[in-house]
Formats: sequence, structure tokens, C-alpha cells
Amino acid sequence: MAEDRGDTDKTEEPTQKRLEEALKRGDVVKSQEVNTWFVIAGAALVLMAFSGTMSKDLMTMMRGLIANSYDINVDGPALPRLFQKIGSEMIAAVAIPFLILLLAALGGNIIQHRLVWSFEVLAPKLSKISPAAGFKRLFSKQALANLGKGLIKLVLVGSVLTALMSPERGRLEALTRSDPSVIVPLCLSLALKLVGSVVAMLAVVAAADYLFQYRQWYERQKMSLRELKEEFKQTEGDPAIKGRMRQIRQIRMRRRMMAAVPKATVVITNPTHYAIALEYERGMDAPVCVAKGVDSIALKIREVAGKHSVPIVENPPLARALHATVQIDEQIPPEHYKAVAEVIGYVMRLRRMMSGRR
Repeated sequence: MAEDRGDTDKTEEPTQKRLEEALKRGDVVKSQEVNTWFVIAGAALVLMAFSGTMSKDLMTMMRGLIANSYDINVDGPALPRLFQKIGSEMIAAVAIPFLILLLAALGGNIIQHRLVWSFEVLAPKLSKISPAAGFKRLFSKQALANLGKGLIKLVLVGSVLTALMSPERGRLEALTRSDPSVIVPLCLSLALKLVGSVVAMLAVVAAADYLFQYRQWYERQKMSLRELKEEFKQTEGDPAIKGRMRQIRQIRMRRRMMAAVPKATVVITNPTHYAIALEYERGMDAPVCVAKGVDSIALKIREVAGKHSVPIVENPPLARALHATVQIDEQIPPEHYKAVAEVIGYVMRLRRMMSGRR
């Protein structure tokens, strides 16, 4: 039962590998409100910066067409050339504003996540045509959130339009009796005011929606305990296998140490908890540690040393210090030269005395 819950309850924080895999699949944080805000903000910029130039160019073109309509040849191949000319002039007039709107649409995506090239989201899935899955999506948290956003935007936009346009009712009514040259600047001024207000209002909506979408995305990336363990096995290796390999290495190192103990010059002990086997011969720069260990390994080192008549010297402080500072097949540190030299000197004198007695 615990493993079943571990499979379904995604309570663990996603790893970096999990987040990178989601990005490769095309599963990224994406708020449509952010994209909408960028497009509307781009439209406001176009309206402020290029509306005059764009309308002037289009007006000049249309005025020329109307003024010279009686002289325009539309027979045979002249008609396609006329359409081509009108189209090119219209494209030239709206090219820069259109480019700004395109960049705004791209910016709305880039600011949320880096560009992703993934075809996995285009792959056909049965869940997309399943009635049960569709019914579930219809009443999902995301669908309810979208409904709430739509209602909030409707209320906010309606309120803003009402608040801005109510004081302008008199001016709008007077437009029917005004000169045409007055209508365009007034409409442009009102449009800029409305678009600016909508941009400011939707900025708040976009920020709130992005936070909501990020939270939803992050919750989807969370992992169960089983998924976390599987990923750890894939990236770090199976803990059981690693433990077994570590055990094998320790056994081999222990065998190698025990094989080197008979060649040791002296074994320094604690006397029961630590054992350090040192080898020294004339011409060596310093004694070398050939074996060391604590508790059961220290006991085994002493047993092997006793069988091969290797001198065992009890010196608890030195044994502890050497065990902490020297590794296997390494020379002892210089700060222990004097203490170890006294021990080895004692062993050498002891050997000479025994040789003399013999």
C-alpha cells in the first residue's frame, strides 16, 4: 500500500533533470494573458508612433487612385499591375507596424521561457479525442481559472470603457456635425486613451495569470517517491550495486593490507582499538604505512604481526595520530618523524640485543 501511494502521490520537489526533460517535451510555463498583453502593448506603440505616418501614406495612395481613376488603365495585363502596385504600397505602409506586432508576439513567449523546438506536442494522442478526457478538462482547475479570467477581464474592460467614455458622450455626439478633419484626431486621442488604460489593466491580469500558470506547471513536475528513486538509480547508479562494489573494494584492500603486514618493521597500537603497520628500510626518506585499521581490522593486523614476529609497540597517542593523518602506501607526515624514529630505533635496538643473545 505504501508503494502504491508513493506511485500516485507526487509530493517531492522536481529535480533539475525532471525540469529539463519537461522543457525538451515542450511542457513549459505559458500564460496566454502575457502574450495578449504584449500584443496589445505593441498595438498601443504602433498606434502612438506610426498611426499618423501610416494613415498619411494610405490616404495619399487612395487619394491618388480616386483623383486619377478616370485615367487608370485596367484592360488586359494592366489590372494585375495595378493590384500589385496597390499591394506593394499598402505593405510598405504597414510593414514596420506589422514587424513590431510580430516581435511583440514573440517577446510574449520568450520572456516566459526560452525557445523550444519540440514535435512531441504535435504527436497525436488519444486523450485529445477521448470524450472522458475532454469532459474532465472541461471541469478542470485550468478551465475554471480560464472562465474566471474571462469574467474578470470582461468586468474590468467594461468598467474602464464606461469610466472613460461617459465623460466623452457630448463630444462623440457632436462628431456628427463636425468637420471630417476634426474626427480623426479626436478618435485617435480616444483610442490611445482606451488602449493605454487596457494595457495598464491587463498588466495586472497577466502577472497574476503567469504566477498561477507557473504554480500549475510546477505542481505537474512534482515527483513521487518511486520516480525519485528511479531517477536516482539512473543518474547515480543502483545503491545496492554501489554498496556491493564498495564492499568488494574494501575486502580487496584488506587482503592487500594483511599481505603487507609481514613485511612491516613495526606495528604501533592503541593497544586494542588502533593498529598502524609501518615499513622502514635504510635509504628510505621516511617510514611508509602499509596497513592500518580499527577494532576488528586492528585485531587482525596484530594477529598477523604476531604470527610473523613483527614487533608490536603500544603507543596510544601516536597510533591515533598516525591513523588520522596517514593513508595506506603513504609516508608518514614530517610532524611524526621524531616519535616514529624513537619507536623504530627502539625496535632496532631490541633486534640487535636478541641477535647478540643468539
